[in-house]
Amino acid sequence: MPDSRPTPTGRPPDAPVSGSRGASAGGAPHPSRRLLLGSMAATAAAAVPLLGAAPATAAAPARRTAAPRSTARELVYINTWKGTQIHGAWFDPDRGDLTPIGPVGEANADWAVTHPTLPILYVATMAVGGVVDTFRIDPATGALAKTGELPTGGTGLNGGGVSYIGIDQPSNTLLATNFEDGFTAAVPISRTGELAPPASLAQDTGSGPNPRQASPHPHHAEVDPSGRFALVADFGADRVFVYRFDRATRTLSAGGPAGPYAYPTAPGSGPRRVAFHPDGRTVYLLSELSSDLQTLRWDPHEGELTHRQTLALDGPEFTGTKSASDLAISGDGRFVYAGNRGENSLTVFAVDPRTDLLSTLQSVPCGGTTPWGFTLHPSGRWLLVANEASNTVNVFGVDRRSGKLTDTGTSLAVPNPDSVTFFRR
Repeated sequence: MPDSRPTPTGRPPDAPVSGSRGASAGGAPHPSRRLLLGSMAATAAAAVPLLGAAPATAAAPARRTAAPRSTARELVYINTWKGTQIHGAWFDPDRGDLTPIGPVGEANADWAVTHPTLPILYVATMAVGGVVDTFRIDPATGALAKTGELPTGGTGLNGGGVSYIGIDQPSNTLLATNFEDGFTAAVPISRTGELAPPASLAQDTGSGPNPRQASPHPHHAEVDPSGRFALVADFGADRVFVYRFDRATRTLSAGGPAGPYAYPTAPGSGPRRVAFHPDGRTVYLLSELSSDLQTLRWDPHEGELTHRQTLALDGPEFTGTKSASDLAISGDGRFVYAGNRGENSLTVFAVDPRTDLLSTLQSVPCGGTTPWGFTLHPSGRWLLVANEASNTVNVFGVDRRSGKLTDTGTSLAVPNPDSVTFFRR
């Protein structure tokens, strides 16, 4: 996400951090744990001098690295903060191993999502105008071929930049939050995967007391399970905006002359991520600047949020800069996972099955520095963490019974990773 505030590491701040560039990394079919990071470090370092060279074409990685023989292996795409390349890797969901492919496509990528059924990767970029790129995936090699780019409506006066994209599958709509211009776009997806100009835009309003909150900065958008509302966590406005959403027309609207309903958070908290519990009655809200996680009651009839609980991510002894990052819920709804860039940790919360309220279950080191984003594998057995400042993607095992995380020792060297996207063939 396009943030310009200082991070705990002293980098230019806010959302995914990183300067992604790098040479391709070939790898053995079965890299050893821990040794993989060491073997890849030289490759990542060697990437810097190559930046002046002509960029590799999308087909080049395919010639260098073929798919491992195991049919169980899946593709992983890794975006990098303020970089020019998307990196690829093979992931073994049985063993939790990562095999590097290297750069597979070119984009100033910030966030990505795959089409639900087609071999297509949509990439949010930092380009002026809030541009989303479309890539065709070669499932045999991981190579990406760019097939289109769509400005989502940004003016570019504030620098542009899409902080998040996600897909509402029932309506074939891609939701894109434009961090700098303060709006969320509802973008139609055709049957063949092409993107059309936005069907509607929802403009946030407001500001907060932090210097980074001078104007609205939507950071995440999520359609509720009923399909009637879209929730937008706005970092700059200290609000969660609730827009009405018409799936038939892909229209985001305020719903009345008074404007959209908004759930206010504490001044200077910086809402960053929202997630619905599978039961549809609860929303979890992660705030970046206050580094806390709220449990909110969701009324799907009125589209209203009610506060129930707030839990801190930081320990009582922590005195540094607060900076929460990412949020995910296990498929069965029993556990919630949160990233903490301030303490370089991951926190696991247990969900009470009767009330949906949370209790802290575990806090573990993230395996590197500055956990910008993470992704739970669809099987629920693995969690991959993009540690931006340490230039690594680290693999954690997930105990599906207890919800607890274990660092497997497997890591992949990637320059300034900020997000991880799975593609299952």
